Amino acid sequence: MRIAIIAIAFLLSALASGCSEGGPQSLTAFADLYDAKGQKIGTAQLKEAKNGVEIRLSASHLPPGKHGYHIHETGKCEAPDFKSAGGHFNPEQKKHGEHNPEGHHAGDLTNLTVSEDGQVNDTQIAEHVTLEKNKAVSLLKAGGTALVIHEKEDDLKTDPAGNSGKRIACGVIEAKQ
Repeated sequence: MRIAIIAIAFLLSALASGCSEGGPQSLTAFADLYDAKGQKIGTAQLKEAKNGVEIRLSASHLPPGKHGYHIHETGKCEAPDFKSAGGHFNPEQKKHGEHNPEGHHAGDLTNLTVSEDGQVNDTQIAEHVTLEKNKAVSLLKAGGTALVIHEKEDDLKTDPAGNSGKRIACGVIEAKQ
């Protein structure tokens, strides 16, 4: 009986250590989002999850309505147009949009819905990316990546950006220290 208890304790300890410090699910990152005037309007917290990367966004001072929301390929957010962030994060060279029959970019996210007071709180899982460095789909790759909010709703099918219009907010994704 004593051996069984020790064995169970050892097994539980081993399982716990896989999800604690150093395990893939302990990886975290953040992005401070800025508007075209350089004003900080929000923050995103990113965390490695079992099925991708969980992104929790909290922002304000945005136009009400639906907005395209994507992970972009370069970790630069130069206002006012944020074109420095490059195109959508797309290491597998697919087409844009969840409804595109040819697949979708790893950086395609679901539209954001901003309330009448300009606030948005959103949580979603980006299933085709990771925070693990040295992986082809890592958001913490050399050169970085960025989160971008667009002026209009993403139609989720038109290449390259779902007809979502200008980029109105951007934040560089950075590893938490």
